Amino acid sequence: MLSSEFLSASNRLTIDLNALADNWRSMNARSGKARAAAVLKADAYGLGIDEAAPALYAAGARDFFVANAEEGADLRPLVPEARIYILAGMWPGNEPLFFDNDLVPVINSEEQLAVFMSALSERGDHPCVLHIDTGMNRLGLSVEEAVALANDPARPASFSPVLIMSHLACADDPGNPLNDYQLRRFREASAAFEGVDASLANSGGVFLGADYHFDLTRPGIAVYGGEAVNDVANPMKPVVTAEARIIQVRTIASGGHASYGASARFNRDSRIATVAVGYADGYHRSVSGGGVTLRQATPSGAFGFLHGQKVPHVGRVTMDLSLFDVTDLPENAVRAGDYIELFGRHIALDDVARAGGTIGYEMLTSLGHRYERHYVGAV
Repeated sequence: MLSSEFLSASNRLTIDLNALADNWRSMNARSGKARAAAVLKADAYGLGIDEAAPALYAAGARDFFVANAEEGADLRPLVPEARIYILAGMWPGNEPLFFDNDLVPVINSEEQLAVFMSALSERGDHPCVLHIDTGMNRLGLSVEEAVALANDPARPASFSPVLIMSHLACADDPGNPLNDYQLRRFREASAAFEGVDASLANSGGVFLGADYHFDLTRPGIAVYGGEAVNDVANPMKPVVTAEARIIQVRTIASGGHASYGASARFNRDSRIATVAVGYADGYHRSVSGGGVTLRQATPSGAFGFLHGQKVPHVGRVTMDLSLFDVTDLPENAVRAGDYIELFGRHIALDDVARAGGTIGYEMLTSLGHRYERHYVGAV
């Protein structure tokens, strides 16, 4: 049932937890013999971990990845029997969060390995993940360092990773030769850790096929309905629909202009809807319909969806307001108080992101606090 707050909100999100769960099930099935984890970084990609985590747990997910130990501690009571991996690893001072909440650190460097080994000597055995860099050049031990560690006769018996992992740099581009290179390097490293589960594939990696799946896949953006592979139709269900209220509809005569810098100019009599959303709400200035030099790759800005039709954004996105050209809709169809879809069921999240020269990840994780939320299919 829709709350009165949602029905009257200036900005609102409808978050379909059934679609979220279905997307995870789809990625789990696509993972073949591997099991699929779920990535819940950044408050479940901005959707709300308190609602997303139970939905994914009920769908069958038992492996979860978050960015840091604080996120892991918040997640633990929501997924009591799950394994929670902390991508940022362990640092001096936050060891209690790992031991008290049964969190698994990802060891990303020699420095973190030393911190973890020191914690083991004080507290006893605890699982960990070893991150191996195979070509991303962002985090992880080198393949050579990892193999040397695996073969070191002086390696403490208490150090026994439950998983080795690496991260693909170009999984969204199936033809990129770096994918094959990273796969070969990861196989070289994983062979040194016989009997230890291995994980290489992110969302795009799942679509690369069985060779990339190993024992555990880590789908993220695909679970939230975003595109995982470039230039391919997105098979995932949309999870989030963002809407904003129209505050005013005004007529501007041919030859007129609107917005900062007179950036919207009209060569016909036009009707313009002023909408209560702006960059303070994560509707980025770069998706503007004109007057923004940040966007070079696309000739026009984003579109909204209103009364069965796409309508273009015009002028500049400002802090709290945006303008959409509704001239092509029937004259009496658009009224103050109507809601326009920014992305979701009819306007793809990634299409809006592309208009702004960014990606769906950034759009989702930028959603501001002013959106009223309605969850469909909550468990």
